[in-house]
Amino acid sequence: MATIPDQYTDLLSGKKAFAHIATVMKDGTPQVTPVWFDYANGKLRVNTARGRVKARTLRPGAPVALSIQDPDNPYRYLQVRGKVATTTESGADAHIDALAKKYLGQDKYPFRQPGEMRVIIEIEPSSAQGMG
Repeated sequence: MATIPDQYTDLLSGKKAFAHIATVMKDGTPQVTPVWFDYANGKLRVNTARGRVKARTLRPGAPVALSIQDPDNPYRYLQVRGKVATTTESGADAHIDALAKKYLGQDKYPFRQPGEMRVIIEIEPSSAQGMG
């Protein structure tokens, strides 16, 4: 597992930075989506709902890349490449609520849909580089 360079750890937990996550579709084409994320125990975590493209492409072992841009300086960013380590529905509702607190300042995720099943995707970095 790769270590995030110290000078970029603020992008992982100290700032309200968005990540653009790149995945590979079944036909081999890339797909990129802006996402909320957090960082715990050396791994990045994103949250999505079952049935969405991210839930289908981000299976354990799947390759993934994230670009995290500094919201205060668009010329500073961190790129992380890795693989999906785990996916779980356990704790996913609480996780999306925590992300809503970080990104929206709201205690509950306001965009939840009836019957939606949330999933946490944990990404283990294999390389990390930054600029700026």
